[in-house]
Amino acid sequence: MSNGSLHRIAFIGIGNMGWPMAARLIEAGFDLAVFDAAPDRAARFATEVGGHAAGDAASAVRGADAVITILPTSKHVGQALDAMGDALTAGTLVIEMSSGVPTATRGFAESLAARGVTMIDAPVSGGVPRAKTGDLAIILGGEAQAISRADPVLRAMGTTLTHVGGVGSGQAMKALNNLMGAAGFLIGVEALLIGQRFGLDPAVMVDVLNASTGMNNSTQKKFKQFVLSRRFDAGFGLDLMAKDVSVALEVGRDTNTPTPFAALCREMWASAQGLLGPGQDHTAMAQFSERLVGETLGGGNRAAE
Repeated sequence: MSNGSLHRIAFIGIGNMGWPMAARLIEAGFDLAVFDAAPDRAARFATEVGGHAAGDAASAVRGADAVITILPTSKHVGQALDAMGDALTAGTLVIEMSSGVPTATRGFAESLAARGVTMIDAPVSGGVPRAKTGDLAIILGGEAQAISRADPVLRAMGTTLTHVGGVGSGQAMKALNNLMGAAGFLIGVEALLIGQRFGLDPAVMVDVLNASTGMNNSTQKKFKQFVLSRRFDAGFGLDLMAKDVSVALEVGRDTNTPTPFAALCREMWASAQGLLGPGQDHTAMAQFSERLVGETLGGGNRAAE
């Protein structure tokens, strides 16, 4: 394996996505230092998977060729960068893989550039299953030379790498992708509820949709697996989906683009946050629609939960 000039990687954020992504880098032969704000998580990763557990962000990045951040929000990224301090030295490449706010990321990149540190953004799509197999789609924003430098690292985690523009562009595209996914999930659940009330079997409806023009990611990979099964454990949080939809609307506002349907979609996801409470999987959004209707998909029960 040739991994170019990047060998020692600091990986900040060993969450649901970060853990399998970091594991792919270990498998690819990179020297990894890991840090996570959750107590003992980095140590557990080092014990179970490999690499070196760091006690703080500064220790993780000291001597690293590249730093990967994959954190819940841009606020957390800013806090992590501040915590790195002088340990983040000129010549280091920062690969920001969070689903962050594009304008915030541009601000980080400008501040880092003044110190001789280059940042690119590289948010991912594909969820935990594709993170485990290294088949993620990675959406890239930044200078072409920096993205080329990061290529061996990125290809250990993803199979589809698309450069879409300057720094922040990857995150804008990711937010718009998740906006479409969030809207597709919502309309699909409503269609299943309508069909069930008409007398159709939701599972059969999913089969028909997947053979027809109504097919989308949710019909293929979410409805049977996580909604009709009542598992609601796809591995991506409802809070994070609501955040991504909000980011998409921010991009809309920044570009003076009217977004009436996106605004309604955001309101629905934000309402579900309030009703269902924190810590829910995003597929639990179906329960919000079910409560509006007073019927559980697959359950045949019209009593409100």
